[in-house]
Amino acid sequence: MDEHLLIDVVSVQYLDGYRLRLGFDNGVVKVVDLESRLNGEMLEPLRDLELFRQVRVDPEIGTIVWPSGADAAPDTLYEIGETVEAAA
Repeated sequence: MDEHLLIDVVSVQYLDGYRLRLGFDNGVVKVVDLESRLNGEMLEPLRDLELFRQVRVDPEIGTIVWPSGADAAPDTLYEIGETVEAAA
């Protein structure tokens, strides 16, 4: 069994710009600004805010995805996010 702690994204809300409010399965809620991270072949198209706003949670893989096929590693999102609600 993998002893590495895995965390899943369970909710996403678009805020503004490239900021998302993410809920994690440990009860923590964080705000993540992805503007500086939208580089490379998969993420560059997300600079189009119309596409960026189409973000959703894919419960099968436990993270956020976009219609373009892009996704983001949930542990990275957790690490870079600013906590707005701690686990109860």
